[in-house]
Amino acid sequence: MKIKTKQITVTAIMLAICLVSQFFKNLSIYITGPIINAALILTVLYAGMACGIILSIITPVTSFFITGSPVMAAIPAMFPCIMIGNIILVVCVGLLRKKCGKAAGFPVSIAIGAILKAVFMGIAIALIILPTFLPAPMHKMLPVLQLQFSVTQLITAVIGGVYAVIIAAVLKKTSLAQAD
Repeated sequence: MKIKTKQITVTAIMLAICLVSQFFKNLSIYITGPIINAALILTVLYAGMACGIILSIITPVTSFFITGSPVMAAIPAMFPCIMIGNIILVVCVGLLRKKCGKAAGFPVSIAIGAILKAVFMGIAIALIILPTFLPAPMHKMLPVLQLQFSVTQLITAVIGGVYAVIIAAVLKKTSLAQAD
């Protein structure tokens, strides 16, 4: 597959937006999470599924380096699960957007992707990885972490999806939205 200049540019801009938002993660995941999910969705829309998958893999790593999460440092097995959760959202939007009808396809694909992402991360991280590998000194954080890697993922993906729908509507008449 040949990646075009437009795809590289869009992906780079979305990565830059993700990087800036990650500096605010320690303030609230409800700031960073929706912005990253919106960036993932918009990357699929304007640069294609492959670029969305690339961004899905990069953002958890950059988030770790920027925020230095002690939980992620203690349990590196969470990285691939977060990446896969992001990829689930991206693939759902990429595959279902056109299949669900022209008007409703985009929001429906986002909703399905958000639900599947949250379910996957809820099972893999909240129910399996955290209870199994969380170090003893961090056990008091388990309920909060389980919520963060399940329900919070659904909420931030839905909010990010709303942002993406609004931004896509605004960009609809620009050259960015035009087919190559």
